[in-house]
Amino acid sequence: MANVYFVFVILLQTFPEISTLPWYTLLFPLSCLLVIRGLRDLVDDIGRHRSDRSINSRPCEILAGRRFCWQEWRDICVGDIVRLRKDSVVPADLLLLCSSEPSSLCYVETADIDGETNLKFRQALLVTHQELQSEESMAAFDGRVTCEEPNSRMHTFTGTLRWRGHTHALDGDRILLRGCRVRNTALCYGLVLYAGFDSKIMRNSGKIKRKKTKLDHLMDRLVIAIFLLLLVTSLGLAVASGFWARTFQEKHSYLAALYQHTSPAQQAFLNFWGFTILLSIIIPMSMYITFEFIYLVNSCFINWDLEMYYGAKDIPAEARSTSLSDQLGQIQYIFSDKTGTLTQNVMSFKKCCVNGTIYGPGTGHENKQPRGLGLSQEHRGEQKSDVCDVTLLEAARRDKDPVLREFLRLLALCHTVMVEDRGDQLVYQAASPDEEALVWAARNLGYVFLARTQDSITIRELGRTRTYEVLAMLDFNSDRKRMSVLVRDPQGTIRLYTKGADTVILERLRSRGPTETLTERALDRFAEETLRTLCVASREVSEAEFRAWSRRHREAAVLLQDRAQELDRLYEEMEQNLQLLGATAIEDKLQDGVPETIQLLKLGNIKVWVLTGDKQETAMNIGYACRLLTDDMEILEEKEVSEILQAYWESNNNLSGPGDAPCSRRLSQQRPETLCHKRAVIISGDFLDKILHTGEVLKEKKGWPWRWLCCGRAEASQDQGGLVEKAFVDLATSCQAVICCRVTPKQKALMVQLVKKHKKAVTLAIGDGANDVNMIKTADIGVGISGLEGLQAVQCSDYALAQFSFLQRLLLVHGRWNYLRICKFLRYFFYKTFAGLLAQVWFAFHSGFTAQPLYEGWFLALYNIFYTAYPVLSVGLLEQQDVSAKKSLEFPELYVVGQQDELFNYRVFGVTLLHGVGTSLISFYITLWAFEDHVGTKVVGDYESFSVTVALSALLSVLVEIVLDTQYWTVLSFLMVTASLLLFCLFSFLTQTVDAYRIAPAIFRFPEDPSEGQAGPGAPGGAALPRPPRLLPPLQLRLLPPGGLRRPHHPRGQSACQGHPGQCPTCPAPPGDPGRALRALPLGVGPGQEQQGHTWLVPPARGHLQSYLLALQRGWPSLGAPAAAP
Repeated sequence: MANVYFVFVILLQTFPEISTLPWYTLLFPLSCLLVIRGLRDLVDDIGRHRSDRSINSRPCEILAGRRFCWQEWRDICVGDIVRLRKDSVVPADLLLLCSSEPSSLCYVETADIDGETNLKFRQALLVTHQELQSEESMAAFDGRVTCEEPNSRMHTFTGTLRWRGHTHALDGDRILLRGCRVRNTALCYGLVLYAGFDSKIMRNSGKIKRKKTKLDHLMDRLVIAIFLLLLVTSLGLAVASGFWARTFQEKHSYLAALYQHTSPAQQAFLNFWGFTILLSIIIPMSMYITFEFIYLVNSCFINWDLEMYYGAKDIPAEARSTSLSDQLGQIQYIFSDKTGTLTQNVMSFKKCCVNGTIYGPGTGHENKQPRGLGLSQEHRGEQKSDVCDVTLLEAARRDKDPVLREFLRLLALCHTVMVEDRGDQLVYQAASPDEEALVWAARNLGYVFLARTQDSITIRELGRTRTYEVLAMLDFNSDRKRMSVLVRDPQGTIRLYTKGADTVILERLRSRGPTETLTERALDRFAEETLRTLCVASREVSEAEFRAWSRRHREAAVLLQDRAQELDRLYEEMEQNLQLLGATAIEDKLQDGVPETIQLLKLGNIKVWVLTGDKQETAMNIGYACRLLTDDMEILEEKEVSEILQAYWESNNNLSGPGDAPCSRRLSQQRPETLCHKRAVIISGDFLDKILHTGEVLKEKKGWPWRWLCCGRAEASQDQGGLVEKAFVDLATSCQAVICCRVTPKQKALMVQLVKKHKKAVTLAIGDGANDVNMIKTADIGVGISGLEGLQAVQCSDYALAQFSFLQRLLLVHGRWNYLRICKFLRYFFYKTFAGLLAQVWFAFHSGFTAQPLYEGWFLALYNIFYTAYPVLSVGLLEQQDVSAKKSLEFPELYVVGQQDELFNYRVFGVTLLHGVGTSLISFYITLWAFEDHVGTKVVGDYESFSVTVALSALLSVLVEIVLDTQYWTVLSFLMVTASLLLFCLFSFLTQTVDAYRIAPAIFRFPEDPSEGQAGPGAPGGAALPRPPRLLPPLQLRLLPPGGLRRPHHPRGQSACQGHPGQCPTCPAPPGDPGRALRALPLGVGPGQEQQGHTWLVPPARGHLQSYLLALQRGWPSLGAPAAAP
């Protein structure tokens, strides 16, 4: 919009009646900015074009006639048959027809799609595997595929293949997506289903919604406010010009011939547009370009920070977004995943419960042998061989317990792990560390997973190799929270093996007995030890039941509509009447530095919420382990939250509207004996659904309010439901910690959205897996952890880190520094704009309101581009260390400044505006006074000299202000300030000479030699005189203590501790102990306020953080020692 406005103003300049500035005054800076943006976009477009051309020119083998020919990707069409070789990239979405592997398996790596580096397998239909064995059969293939329209759903596919009179179901396991890479497969053949922009990966390459920071939104509003101020000022000056014209015409009637064609009203109308053109340079058109450059460099500072480099895996920090760096200093809520984010996501099998018996460390019969001794050493490649319990190992080797046998068999069969035989060892490729840990556990106990084909799984059970026929795989998803495999053993018995979350397995058991009770107790015990738990169960399926179920399964598998829902219903039907075999417990240790990081974030007034899919007990114990929860906290679980919300509902059943007192005040009154910051809320995903969607939680004791709500109008229901939603958010945000367990990815994003909606707070979400992507995209800032669950979270994030502990430096150091730099840059950008250019307004009062420009056109054109851009840019780039990084981490309370928007807001903008107005008034009127006419032959009082002097005075004012307020001087800072003065002198010399005027009088309108004009007595005085009165306020603020000098005194009237300040329990620490000295100063204590019998030397509450910064920079003595007597 700013560019459109300036183009409109440039068009106005083409009308000579209203044009007040030379054509180049606005065109030159606008052209520079457009050229910069154009070059940036051109570089991006050239890079994208080269990338597209490189990709489209990749070679591939396409079936032409009866043989395969090498062509390019751009030649691929739907219906072509493509041959792929090992390590080649899939050029389009293909239906896998066959491969060189047994059962037409094809191993693919999807790192370019979802970031996951583990191998996945795809498998061709049995019919195409058997029939398409040669190029001739490929050429004769005439099957017809019916499938869904092109879409962006990467993990689902619905279609059917009609061939030779039979219909075969197609799903995602038969499809090779564009961007995958073929691994460990010599040859494979595929039928092109979607090509080009219809492929799924291209459908996901839509426009990314740009996140905007709070300062961005504020700047947009301020630019509009400046534009409105410009219009109001132009209107006021235009009205004044009309009155002045009428008065002038009445007073000087002999000049009536000059005004016979223009009335005062017409003059005012023309002057309105003239002033609009004249003052348009106040609109900060260059600010956004400078913004982008500062953001880019600040992002490079993050990328270059060696303190956030993880050497163990060679992973540096990465700023994937370059436009959010200042918002890192304003975070109020952090939403974190648990597994892989707070923990290492390196799973190890620790304990299990089989048939009610617990095995593992802490049970009294741990493995006393050296690591590695056990059955697993008998076979090749048996690494990770650490048997957790010798009793379990002995029981497995005896093979007397049928439940234990089924338990271990399930661990070896019920999974999606791929195995690769590398000659001397077996290498497992698992989609999740949990599955790999369970397969390794079974392997170490004698049940070794050996091979997988399309319809079989081969394992070695205590030295005996057995092959199981796979009848069906009942896949895992976040809604089902379980997976199952239906197999036929070598004896012909059909069995269903199921593993999943305890909440879904226990409710599907055939019966409950002592064994089930003991297992539930074991689950609670495992959760208390922060172990990840799964329940495993099985049942025998009769042949008749399987035939009937299989027939309906085949029918559902070929549906094109509602296939997933019908399959889920069939899976639910099969997974009933299970027999519980036991439970597993896997350890996932905390990452290094997590407790310390959370403690620092809490001290920085940042609240951390943990959103996890684990059990409540596991989440709670992780919360205590990482210091998110403490022993002195009151834990509000679902029952207590229900009671508080119920009481709130009853006290507000009249629903008088949101204009009442805030919900948080009412909620805090429910438990007046407990401070809000000592509370923590722990709820489940199901409870969250009840609160936010149905309100069923209100039915627990007194359901009449909700029944009345449901009977009312729909509009009232929505309003009242919103009240309950807001009440819950108010309660949760009033607590110091929130843990949500058993939540889905959608619920994670919902929690983030609720806080953004009701609290208008700046949020950050951090996670490492695909289930965290929605949360990361919803938050104001998303941080991805480069973990073991692939790179999906990193690819969708704004910042990528290797460890959670790096978050403290990202926020408390880089975030706060970036916020300080950007705010300081904005203050000085607006200040230099108002201080230098508002003199045009004051000049109008002395030029008959005729919209005559005060400054020479080239000064206006170059003021924001060359004269003042570099010093202000140095502030935004180099003014970083108000305190060191070490002190920023040592005192995280300094972070509060950004959360409260203290350094740049409407008030700061107003003060900056007044500061700029005052500077422009002083620069203009003192120069005007210096240029008053005097008697003499060398008096310089002409318009050109006056203009140059005012311009120099305004420029010096801006530069001196920046020099005085720069705290972190570098060589570049000095060079940028010096360059501004040198450029002003250089361009003044080039544009204000007689020779330049003779060459182009329409462009160079100041024909006087600057050396002659500035040599007169008036010019130096005019430029120098405004400096002292203009600099008095900022110098006074910098030299005088911000809170005044006060003497610390004791209650009894004694002076300070007379040489022994460190021994007094109520005095600050001596200067040698700066840490204690800073901590001795409470937040918000102002002059004259009492604190433990002392009057502290501190400023008022609004300025306490600035006092901290000054004290840190001056080496602490002013904080640690008493003030001297006046």
